[in-house]
Amino acid sequence: MSLNPSIAPKTTIGMILKGYPRISETFIANEILLLERLGFDVHIFSMRQPREAFAHATVREIKAKVDYLPENLLAPLPIFLWYNIQLLLRRPRAYLAALGLTLKRWCRSRKSATFKHLLQAGYLVQRCLPRTRVSHLHAHFAHSPTSVALFSSVLSGLPFSFTAHAKDIYTSNPAQLREKIEKAAFVVTCTEYNRRHLLRLTGSAAKSVHRVYHGIDLRFFNSELDKASPKPPYRLLTVARMTEKKGLDDVYRALAILKARGIPFTHTLIGEGDDRDELLALIERLDLDDVTRWLGTQPHGVVLDEYRNADATVLGCRIAANGDRDGIPNVIVESMAVGVPVVATRVSAIPEIVRHGQTGLLVSPKKPAELADAILWVLDDTELRARIIPAAKVAVNRDFDNRRLIRDLAAIYSRYMGT
Repeated sequence: MSLNPSIAPKTTIGMILKGYPRISETFIANEILLLERLGFDVHIFSMRQPREAFAHATVREIKAKVDYLPENLLAPLPIFLWYNIQLLLRRPRAYLAALGLTLKRWCRSRKSATFKHLLQAGYLVQRCLPRTRVSHLHAHFAHSPTSVALFSSVLSGLPFSFTAHAKDIYTSNPAQLREKIEKAAFVVTCTEYNRRHLLRLTGSAAKSVHRVYHGIDLRFFNSELDKASPKPPYRLLTVARMTEKKGLDDVYRALAILKARGIPFTHTLIGEGDDRDELLALIERLDLDDVTRWLGTQPHGVVLDEYRNADATVLGCRIAANGDRDGIPNVIVESMAVGVPVVATRVSAIPEIVRHGQTGLLVSPKKPAELADAILWVLDDTELRARIIPAAKVAVNRDFDNRRLIRDLAAIYSRYMGT
């Protein structure tokens, strides 16, 4: 059933993604599905094949056709050259302009991926686009997908836009990112913290940078369970990728402090990541094996069950050494919607939803002792819980309902696609 088909354009959005589908990027799948329900036609161009053995149910409902671009540079080089040479002969001026832009960007970064992105764009424009009704290109993530979108725009003459999220903003070459912003028809980002950063980067408050939060399906993430007075052993939950910016080592050090104080609890971690081996070794060194468990990546149904069983959600987010940082982790919004109090850190845009003492608790990053104190506070203070749990639900219902936010995003697309 269409939510509001009258605002949808008659042509197609070409969505350029780094990979599709991806378990860690359900917000993108949700966005595509909701756009389709509003009457938008979407065609997906994925730079990678699926990596996981399963996908969330949302993906099965998406009708968009998918073209997979060759992933690597060397093995598919003959295919790349075949389609890029055809495009060069068909549109020589456009191709030479794209090649000049490629060389300029390569001189800044010295990364061979710049040439791969040009070749992927040539393949997309020559091989894939003619079989579609795509009139606008949109990339998710400001790094490689937007590079392909930028080159595809130059090669095809179609406008492009992109959504910037977190790592892709703060680990990108500022000059490269500034150029993308300036050439894009518009930019979307998922927090006010990000929007202000991007505007400072361009030096132009007039640039079209829009903030649209990642919403959640409030019909799915809900619970009527009474969590006001938890009983020991307390059940703590963390849903996060096992990477530096998530601060999971600080979470486990905080848990070790609680255990040393004799606080009875269990802790569950859901997620995968590059730092898995180091974190599992840390759990062993801190003697937390008997009170913690690691479930790896799990589908939505399992995660929802864990939320409903949890007494508090704990995150230790921080700014990584390479500048990477979170926006607003979905786990925070989901936990608050289900009625699970959140203990998190004052990093990036997290304070936009977690207001200390009002909708959750915030501590300084890299401070395990502070984190331990806050966890104990939120578990022990029934008056605090009775105040922040309903306030958090109100905040999520007001600002993070994906059915309302998708209309905001749809209006942006329609405005720039001339509908």
